[in-house]
Amino acid sequence: MSDSFYITTPIYYVNDKPHLGHAYTTIAADVITRWHRMNGRNAYFLTGTDEHGQKVFEAAEKRGLSPQQHVDELCEPFKALWTALDIFPDDFIRTTEERHQRVVKSVLSKLYEEGDIYADDYEGWYSTSAERFWTEKDLVDGKCPDTGTPVEWIKEKNYFFRMSKYADRLRDHIAANSDFIRPKSRKNEVLGYLKKEVGDLCISRPKTRLPWGIPFPFDEEYVTYVWFDALLNYISAIGFHPDGSTDEFKARWPASYHLVGKDILTTHSVYWSTMLFAMGLEPTQCLYAHGWWTIEGQKMSKSIGNVVDPHLLIDCYGNDAVRYFLMREILFGADGDFSHMGFMTRYNADLANDLGNLAHRSLSMTTKWLGGVVPVLDKNTEADDALQAVADAAVDGYAKNIEQMQMSTALESLWSLVQAGNKYIDDEEPWKLNREGQTERLAGVMRRCLEICRVAATLLGPFCPNKGLELGAKLGCASLTVEGVGALSGLEEGAAVDAGEPLFPRMQELPERIQEVLAGALPAKAEEVAEKVATKKKKKEAVVAEETAEENQYIEFEDFMKVKLLAGRIVEAQKHPNADRLLHFQVEVGEDRPRSICAGIANKYAPEDMIGKQVVIVANLKPRKLRGVMSEGMMLAAGDAEIEGLVTFDQDVQPGGPVR
Repeated sequence: MSDSFYITTPIYYVNDKPHLGHAYTTIAADVITRWHRMNGRNAYFLTGTDEHGQKVFEAAEKRGLSPQQHVDELCEPFKALWTALDIFPDDFIRTTEERHQRVVKSVLSKLYEEGDIYADDYEGWYSTSAERFWTEKDLVDGKCPDTGTPVEWIKEKNYFFRMSKYADRLRDHIAANSDFIRPKSRKNEVLGYLKKEVGDLCISRPKTRLPWGIPFPFDEEYVTYVWFDALLNYISAIGFHPDGSTDEFKARWPASYHLVGKDILTTHSVYWSTMLFAMGLEPTQCLYAHGWWTIEGQKMSKSIGNVVDPHLLIDCYGNDAVRYFLMREILFGADGDFSHMGFMTRYNADLANDLGNLAHRSLSMTTKWLGGVVPVLDKNTEADDALQAVADAAVDGYAKNIEQMQMSTALESLWSLVQAGNKYIDDEEPWKLNREGQTERLAGVMRRCLEICRVAATLLGPFCPNKGLELGAKLGCASLTVEGVGALSGLEEGAAVDAGEPLFPRMQELPERIQEVLAGALPAKAEEVAEKVATKKKKKEAVVAEETAEENQYIEFEDFMKVKLLAGRIVEAQKHPNADRLLHFQVEVGEDRPRSICAGIANKYAPEDMIGKQVVIVANLKPRKLRGVMSEGMMLAAGDAEIEGLVTFDQDVQPGGPVR
């Protein structure tokens, strides 16, 4: 692999404040950049703002500001959001900067001299909202196909880039480079576009209609079309010039990745690539077009009021949790839906329950029983060798996926190890080893648990840089390195460990500010749409369930083993405050604190008779509130509509022990 890695986001149009989609793309670029730097590569990350065009000009006029004042103000929220998300690009380019405008003018002059830019009269339907011309056949119901807004007939002289001249070369390039456009579905869209005749691109706007833009160097009556101007940022930022580029440009180009939303794939794959051919340059190695986020099942819309403010998410959930959710929830390239309940579920399941529980149990037991220092490894057992094999596979899967821009599946690979670590604790029963005085084995078991936490801290770093470092510090790591990360022997023996506060405290309910936003941002119409989506989903699920009913009569052993059954001892019992049929228990299951569990057995048992009873609980059931009280598991009992009796033990067993 080349030592150089150059990645870009789109430069974001300054027509509004940054939203969830902007954050998503930029977090992805930051995660990948951090990963490559961890591996010693010369990584470079560019983002910025696109500040010309008719919409910017009109917005500035409405505000009574000059266009420059307007864009100076609106670029700042983007910079502020990146800082809040711990994103620190190597460069933030603005298309109003002199360094960029100088390159745009030079490229225009060069292509004009070579005959790739020419003047011609043009007439057609023009969309102000999309800032482009359309043919009659492009229109949808007489309106702009991109925005659905009215168009107007315009006839005027303009300048054109001979895009058609390079169309065949682009077709050949796509055919010869299978990874040039990803994912494959987006590649097929571009190939479909190229099956039609590719015309030339109008790249000017007369100043009489639009004075805000980069002036043509050979005709001061015109400014540059915003897309021709904006796309050049990817090379102007790193030192390209038609008359002689810098060494930095020669070292970094072509870019490794342009990350773009699927709505601007055509401009990047067709406009930009043919522009590069005309300049004698190769296109970027990969154009990766990701999907869109809907919000609570609906398209993001200011009119509905469901646009998610990333700053609110950061304030309520923390920037690391936001980064993790956006990268984990969907495959990069697919569409996804953001919901606050979905966020809480993912946060609790992955970060609080899986990783947080593993880290807190490992550190707490090491502190309590082994002096609070990294213990010595013992001789490997068969279970330890199996755990190492899981670690090797997890690290290998993580690396392969993240190299392919599949952040979600990279995290899935890492989580296979985190979950294996929790199972290892349950299987090895360190509390039993401590009680029986098996100190050497106890030390070895806890050491391996701490090592899994080290692997997690290291590989979580690109996604959650703060929590990764925090976990590393708890483990006594002066630094976290990716070299040899999967070997479960990388910690320094005798280094002090610190359990401290939980890494990711459980979220019992949505933050109050989020609840207020949801109450105000989902008017009746939006709720109606969400209900229709839910109904459609239920119908589809019912059909699938019916089709697979026969198949699902039996389950595999592996499926049964996914259910985590633990022995528990009831230490507190009381009536549920809001439900006559429910009792509320505190059940000890070998963790740092008892679990809160609600059970519908009030008609069979009195609370005072339940203290000390040994029960079986399902420990990995998703927590949920039952009539306002959180339930973190389920007790096993006989009966259907009416409970006949609890599943208990005929001998005394250790709370937290596995049940098989």
